[in-house]
Amino acid sequence: MEDVPLHIMLTALVFLLILSGFFSLSETSMMAINRYRLRHLAKQGHRGARLTVKLLENTDRLLGVILLGNNLLNTASATLVAVIIATFFAHDDFALLIGTIAVTFAILIFSEITPKVIAAAYPERIALAASYVLTPLLAICYPIVWFVNLFVSGLLILFRLKPKKGELEQKISTEELKTLVLEGGHFIQHKHQSMLLNLFDLETITVDDVIVPRSQIEAIDLNADDDVIHTQLLTCHHTRLPIYRERMDNIVGIVHVRKVLNQMQGGKITAATLEKVMRAPYFIPSGTSLFSQLQLFQENQKRVGLVVDEYGEWMGLVTLEDIIEEIIGEFTTQAPTQTSTFLKQEDGGIIVEGSTLLRELNRKLSFQFPLDGPKTLNGLILEYFEDIPEAGTGLNIAGYPMEIIQTKNRVVKTVKIFPVSLETEAKNLE
Repeated sequence: MEDVPLHIMLTALVFLLILSGFFSLSETSMMAINRYRLRHLAKQGHRGARLTVKLLENTDRLLGVILLGNNLLNTASATLVAVIIATFFAHDDFALLIGTIAVTFAILIFSEITPKVIAAAYPERIALAASYVLTPLLAICYPIVWFVNLFVSGLLILFRLKPKKGELEQKISTEELKTLVLEGGHFIQHKHQSMLLNLFDLETITVDDVIVPRSQIEAIDLNADDDVIHTQLLTCHHTRLPIYRERMDNIVGIVHVRKVLNQMQGGKITAATLEKVMRAPYFIPSGTSLFSQLQLFQENQKRVGLVVDEYGEWMGLVTLEDIIEEIIGEFTTQAPTQTSTFLKQEDGGIIVEGSTLLRELNRKLSFQFPLDGPKTLNGLILEYFEDIPEAGTGLNIAGYPMEIIQTKNRVVKTVKIFPVSLETEAKNLE
């Protein structure tokens, strides 16, 4: 080595550091690359992506060849520095110390930290390019890598740390998937993003959250006069109506108004007409998730279901449209009886019916009422007071000041919700 010029040795040292940096780049980029985008590129036929996927299928081999190359190059760099010092500085201890510090610093900066920072910033570009080099290199060095991995596998088995087949595969939870959708806001339209997030929530939302309570349901009594039935059908605001006999608890069917009108043939609609065209009622257990119910509607070819509690008493109804609204948002069409649900006042307050669902308030008015307890505003107020409050009573729930306007028949009929200060609103959002 004494005959080798200094500049050649220094050039060789730089070359070794660059090669070591390549392996550091490869290691970090391979571990940081987005596996789902990688699979997408592989399906599109990208050769680099296919090679990368194949390499990542055997992480132990991939890391084996990378670390083998990296450590060999770092060791060679340190040895070369020692040779340079021994050749040109006559085994000077101080020069050896300085050389050791210098080569350690150079390895850290140029072969480790800087390449890894770059690889973390651009994992896809670097990993796909590195796969063209690592693939043949792994094939060449496979016997050595296999031999080294024998000891690695033995240690993992000894300490009971060897992962089972399939445990190394990346799995993603629903919450993580929601985060991905939120972070992909630059690439997904806001409306589409909102729909995707609503789909994720269908598992946690139950039919009780979107139910139309019995008190707000249009229904027809078969024992009523034919004139009353006829008039009620001609003036109803819905296409499907529950049919009962004598009392609301005795539901006997569901009728489609269009089919009834087709049976009229110019005459009046009678109870007998309804009995001919009505279908058997479809009941839904309380607490059923919207996702499950959407599937059940599809399987049973139903669009309307009556929600019943654990005692078999029906609480209200849920339609297919109610579930769809949870996904895509409110429809533009509303029944006239629903237009006065929210009445805005000149002072900024809002008059709200007590039977209004809390989810509807949160969705339509951007409120932040808790949803883990009562389903309606009336239920929330009754839980707060543990009694029936009188009209004129003021209260504050979840940071929202409100006043009881009217109570009737042991329920809160109407409530006025006052505007919330910006400070309070910020606290609710936290």
